[in-house]
Amino acid sequence: MKGKAYSIDLREKVLKEVDKKESTTSEIAILFNVSSRWISKLIHQRRTTGSIAPLGHGGGRKSKIQGDDLKKLEKLVLSQPDITLKEILEELDVDASIMAVHRALKKLGFCREKKRSGNLNRIDHT
Repeated sequence: MKGKAYSIDLREKVLKEVDKKESTTSEIAILFNVSSRWISKLIHQRRTTGSIAPLGHGGGRKSKIQGDDLKKLEKLVLSQPDITLKEILEELDVDASIMAVHRALKKLGFCREKKRSGNLNRIDHT
């Protein structure tokens, strides 16, 4: 699990110690409660980019359900609230998984509402 990026202040202090060349990377890591691998990556980043600022998120996989398909999905669910994820996938006719449909519904603000009888689930707009 990833946490917040280390502050610029901490980065500067760590690199100041590194530049003194009085301690090993492991010793500096212990001193500042960071990993020696992080220090190595920070040194490499400074050398290659000239910056010590935290790097942005690398992104991720693009959703297979976007644009017009997303609009079609919303209309489909609003017109057929009892439709299942599998039925939605068949109706959309996109090369995606049921989980991709679930994530797209979540993105649109829909959530699954369980029926008390335990039968099919209904999709509700939150």
